[in-house]
Amino acid sequence: MKPLLVWLVLCVIWGTTWIFIKLGLDDLPPLSFAAIRFSVACVLLFPFLWREKFEMPRGRAIWTIIFVTGLLQFFFNYGLLFWGEQHISSGLAAVLQATIPAFGLILARIYVGEPITGLKIISILLGLIGIAVIFREQLTLNGQTAFLGSLAVVVGAFGASYASVLTKAKGQSLRPENLVFWQMLVGHVPLWLVGLLKEGNPLDFRWTWNAVVCVLYLAIMGSIAAFWLYYWLLTKIDVTRAMMIAFVTPLVAVVIGGFFGEKLHLQTLLGGLLILLSVFLIVIRPLLRKKRGTMNEER
Repeated sequence: MKPLLVWLVLCVIWGTTWIFIKLGLDDLPPLSFAAIRFSVACVLLFPFLWREKFEMPRGRAIWTIIFVTGLLQFFFNYGLLFWGEQHISSGLAAVLQATIPAFGLILARIYVGEPITGLKIISILLGLIGIAVIFREQLTLNGQTAFLGSLAVVVGAFGASYASVLTKAKGQSLRPENLVFWQMLVGHVPLWLVGLLKEGNPLDFRWTWNAVVCVLYLAIMGSIAAFWLYYWLLTKIDVTRAMMIAFVTPLVAVVIGGFFGEKLHLQTLLGGLLILLSVFLIVIRPLLRKKRGTMNEER
């Protein structure tokens, strides 16, 4: 049951990051905000790795994987998502970002040989429909800039999916916390370069307590804890099932928004039910079956 528990914890963690990103953007510019988040995460994670006497990655092959996946996950994905969200609604961004499992279904077949089954296709379609139902009123495009913003989010989602599949296929020789550190370190450097050019000196930003709390939460929970757990999870279950988290996080974000005064509509309930059905079919049911099979063998 541990993989299922970790899967659910990740849904909660990444679901809560949406509200902290939204609050943080009130004070900080987007690309620099993301860069600062990952820099803080690296600074906080390094002493732990040093204490554990972590090994430097060795060999051209593993460094290639670190560079490629780090850039895809932490620069390509986050950079395009943050840029795209400036031109489209957060709801539309959530729907487009939820294409991660759809891309993952194809990429996982190519790189790790995971089968494309009818049940997986149905589950992914249910999840996409569920998110579209929740954010139905926000699914509009206004002009070419909005189209480019939407395209950026989809391309970023492809990058995130590709990074997860490559990590599953080629990155298993490194411990999860070690892999997270080097990927973040490599991947967020271009965010700093673009941020400095476009958004200016971070010392001139509006550093409120709100900004500090948001950066710390996203660094500790949204970056270190989440990716550490996620890479551990990739060693235990199919990468397609792991990426189904992308369907649940917008739902968690909407529910949390309700606690902050945002109105919850009937369409949220209907869309949520479709998402939960999707998750049950492809994630929860197989893990429960595996658990029952293990218990029967022990008897």
